[in-house]
Amino acid sequence: MIRPAVGALRHVNRFAVVGVLNTAIYYTLYLLLRTVFPYLAAHLSAILIAMIGSFFLNCYWTFQTQPTWRKFALFPLTNVTNYILTTLGVIALVEWFNVDERVAPLIAALAAIPVTFLLSRRVLNGTRGPVQAATVAPGTSLD
Repeated sequence: MIRPAVGALRHVNRFAVVGVLNTAIYYTLYLLLRTVFPYLAAHLSAILIAMIGSFFLNCYWTFQTQPTWRKFALFPLTNVTNYILTTLGVIALVEWFNVDERVAPLIAALAAIPVTFLLSRRVLNGTRGPVQAATVAPGTSLD
């Protein structure tokens, strides 16, 4: 039982590292794009580019799985909550609370991190929990 917990903790730690790196990429792109686009267009463009990078980092490093077109097509769904929360958060923080446009995306991004991890793990690794194990015949490997 200790072994799966160590593996899950490793995934969480790697996901956090990828998240920090992805946030740095997003934020750098956001600041650069903000010089030529309104803040919302810069936010949406930067998040799209960063999401593509996040897909490959999470496949190869976090979850150590091969990227496929199916996973690539499903991966944006894992970021829907992140996308919605950060977009609404950026708008609310900038428009209603007068938070600086350069800081608002960082604050808004914090709320979606746990949900994004759980959904990313599910899309990139598939279901490997008690429900799947119960449907496998004794002596049959899941691999």
